[in-house]
Order: sequence, then C-alpha cells, then structure tokens
Amino acid sequence: MKLSLYIARRYLFAKKSRNAINVISAVSVAGVGVGTMALIIILSVFNGLETLVTSIFNTVDPDLKITAAEGKTFVPDAAKLKLLSEVNGVSCYSLSIEENALLKYEERQFIATIKGVDDNYIKVTSIDSSMWEGDFVLRAETGRPYAVVGVGIAQYIGLRINFVQPLWIYVPSKSGGSSMIPEEAFNNDYIFTSGLFQVEQEYDSKYVYVPLDFARKLIENKDGVSSIEIRLTGSVEEKKAQKDVTEIFGSGYVVQNKYEQQEIFYKVMKSERLAIFFILTLILIIASFNIIGSLTMLIIEKERDIEILKSLGADNSLIRKIFIFEGWLISIIGAFAGLLLGFVVCWLQQTYGFVKLQGETLIMDSYPVVMAFPDFALVLSTVLLIGFWAAWYPVRYLTKKYLIK
Repeated sequence: MKLSLYIARRYLFAKKSRNAINVISAVSVAGVGVGTMALIIILSVFNGLETLVTSIFNTVDPDLKITAAEGKTFVPDAAKLKLLSEVNGVSCYSLSIEENALLKYEERQFIATIKGVDDNYIKVTSIDSSMWEGDFVLRAETGRPYAVVGVGIAQYIGLRINFVQPLWIYVPSKSGGSSMIPEEAFNNDYIFTSGLFQVEQEYDSKYVYVPLDFARKLIENKDGVSSIEIRLTGSVEEKKAQKDVTEIFGSGYVVQNKYEQQEIFYKVMKSERLAIFFILTLILIIASFNIIGSLTMLIIEKERDIEILKSLGADNSLIRKIFIFEGWLISIIGAFAGLLLGFVVCWLQQTYGFVKLQGETLIMDSYPVVMAFPDFALVLSTVLLIGFWAAWYPVRYLTKKYLIK
C-alpha cells in the first residue's frame, strides 16, 4: 500500500482531537451516500416506467406503420401491397382507417375516434391480449359487424356488452354540406359491442374498433386507408426492413418504426430523465462541500504532522496526496454505500412492491423498477469524479497557500 494512502486511511478512521472533524466526515459520507442512492433509485424507476410504457405501446403499435406524407388518407396501390408482402421479414400487414365520430348510447354522448381495421389486425398487434371484457370480435359468422370499445369510453357512456341496446355512431357527411338537418349533416349507423379493451387511460378513452368496410361506409371513403400496419418476423433486422418498405412506397409516404410512432413521448421521457440526473448531480456537488470543509479542518489540525513529515523527507507532492486520498476515500465509501442501499431499495420494490401506484390498473399495482448495470457504472463514475474535484482543488489551494513553505 502506498504511504500516502496508508496515512490517509489512518487519518480518516483515527480519532481526531476535535470531534467536529469526525462529525463532518461522517456527514460527508452520508451526503454522498444518500445522493448516490437517490440517483440509482430515480434512474431505475425511469427504466421501469420506460419498460412499462414500451409494453403498453407494443400492445397497440405495429412494428412498422405506413402513412401518407400529406393528407389523412390514401388509396393503397395493389402492386405495392404485393411487393410489401414479399419483403424479407414482413410477416403480415393490416389496413386501417381512422376518423373522429360522435358516439351515442341511450341518452349519453361521447366524441371518440373510430378505427376501422381488417381481419389481419390482431395478427399485427396484440390488442386482443388486453381485453377487459368480452372478446376482440369485429364480425360474427352471420356477417354482422361488431365494435370493440375502450373501457374509458364505456364507463363514461355506461356501455356494457349486450345485444339489445346498440351503439350509434355519427360521422360528418362529406356530401351533406352545411345542412342544419342532422340526417343530412351526418352519416350514422348502429353497431353492437362484442368486447371492451383496456390498454392505458388516454387510449381507452379515445378508440373504438370497428370493421374496415363499416368504417369506410360511414366515412364515405370506399378504398382509402389512414395507415398500413406491418408485423415483422423476429429474426429480421428492423432498420433493413424499414428501408426496404420505404423504397417500395417512395417519398410520398412515411414509414415509422415503434420508436418513431411515439417519438415525442420517448424524447420527453429521456429529457426528464436527463434533467433529473443533472438536478441530483447538482445536489451531490453541493453535498461535496462537506468534503471540502472536512479536509480544510483536517489540514489545519494536522499542520504539526505535516511539519514532521517534511522533516523526515516528505515532499509537497506526498503531503498533497495524503489529503487528496482522504477526500477520495470519503467519496468512495459514500458511493459504494449509496450503490448498495440503492440496490437494496430497488430490489425490495421489485420483490414486494411497497410503493403503490395511484388508481386501478390491470398492468401493475406498484411502481415499476428496472435496475441496469450502465446506470450503476454511470452513477459511480459521476460520484467519483465529483469526489476527485472536491478533494483535489481545496487540498491544492490550502496546502499551497498556508501549509507548504
């Protein structure tokens, strides 16, 4: 063990003549430890929330989604659809069309979005796995169309699965002009409900799934679609498949992967994560001032020891290293203690779920936590870097100005 490190360790754990130095050193270790623990917990919670949200989006978002670069709808070209089905890695695709509509059930009304989908839709997404009641059935064997409604909409209008009271859907008519007569201003039709789905609150309060031909009839768009949604095989590289699909459809269309479909949300989450990291890092920097205070008092107390070491042949570099190592030891002990405590807290939350989520959800009832090794490495590096600065600058300044002659 190097002499400077050995003496620094003795100074750290040995009893000082002034008890305040021991107290400040303990507070320094505690401050670094609490800050480190907070960073680990916050980053792990963000990982858990991102994993949770990704699982929610994976339920309703396809692997790839094709939309028109301009306009709400487009008519898919049969030749391009044939080429799409032959792209390596494309398992299947589904056509869909969306439009805002007024829903009416008995005496209650609600503005929502109807989404007409074809029979391949449940192969492209996993929406059928999120059924709250009933089944994801859009057409009976007799050919009768059915609707699958978000549970948020159903709760608002008092809708339950029954085949007595239908759900009426009103869509503004393109041929009705500005007529004040409701029968002319809106296209309307009724449909019975076969199931209720629950994904997340915003989605559950927005969408009603109906058959594609039923939606096209209401919207007065015989052949148009809002999007083509694609399912990829597990072995294909997403970027290559996205590039191949883009080449087929050309510049008039936008091909988005799962991240790009929810790009704003993911960017906001990453920005929040980065902001929280910097805020907690700033708190760690403030806590490191305890290290500066502890080293300052220790240098003043050990002035006589410094003189003895100098008389024994110690140079200025050795003496500086002693106190720099002292500050580093405080940071290292606090960092590893914080990492350990952060790991224990996250493990307890993962295992027992002590902190519960507000409200009811079918997904989970407690805050999700996912620990990742890169987070531990990042936090440890950050804490040690702050500890290095907190020890190096004051030691160099104080020893140069007051003690080293």
